[in-house]
Amino acid sequence: MNLINITNLTKIYHTPTKEIKALDNISLNIEENKIISIIGPSGCGKSTLLNLITKTELPSEGSIRNNRKLTIGYMMQNDALLPWLTVYENACLGLELKDIKDTDALEYVNNLLKKYELSDFKDEYPDNLSGGMRQRLALIRTLAIKPNILLLDEPFSKLDVETRKNISDDVFKIIKELKITAILITHDIEEALSLSDDVILLTKRPGRIKAIYKLNFLEKVLPSERRKDEFFNTLYEDMWSNIDHD
Repeated sequence: MNLINITNLTKIYHTPTKEIKALDNISLNIEENKIISIIGPSGCGKSTLLNLITKTELPSEGSIRNNRKLTIGYMMQNDALLPWLTVYENACLGLELKDIKDTDALEYVNNLLKKYELSDFKDEYPDNLSGGMRQRLALIRTLAIKPNILLLDEPFSKLDVETRKNISDDVFKIIKELKITAILITHDIEEALSLSDDVILLTKRPGRIKAIYKLNFLEKVLPSERRKDEFFNTLYEDMWSNIDHD
């Protein structure tokens, strides 16, 4: 089932001297329980598309239809952990902002911390965590509100290569286990291919859909295992040749 239908979506920004078309005639469907990556050159409108989905911006033309009520979880490039709060307090921050205080919600946070190996650190502060642990905590904070769609805006971009690969497995397992729809914005072809069910390739600005890659890896194959598949290298080379390079 499609969670979101996007039809003929165009976004134009106006300045005192000119207009800038960021996205042009985007049509796609976001299926439930899928991980969708959106990739393209810098400035092609990837983050603008997320803003339109969250309705923090309005389209100039076209429409976005949600087929059920969305509870949106959002992870940014910066993990945005508050250094003066403990791991547990950071994990509960989303609940606090929504004024959710019931016992079941707090127990859910404790279960997430335990399941994803942070319960022994719940009284520590973020500065004492590794990069990968910080990203897991940021994800747990997002999951605490029980989103049905997760928006990831280059969440691993500030991590070193090895940590990015390790955290990719963790994030993939969490998303699949909880059956959440996810949209990942990235400039990294390897990351997109290893994590996703589908990859949407955008042209340079104004962003248009250039190709949609339907990946046929087994659904539960981890990103680290996908990278070893010979099909992965073929896809990588095809996408690299297809992308608009500056």
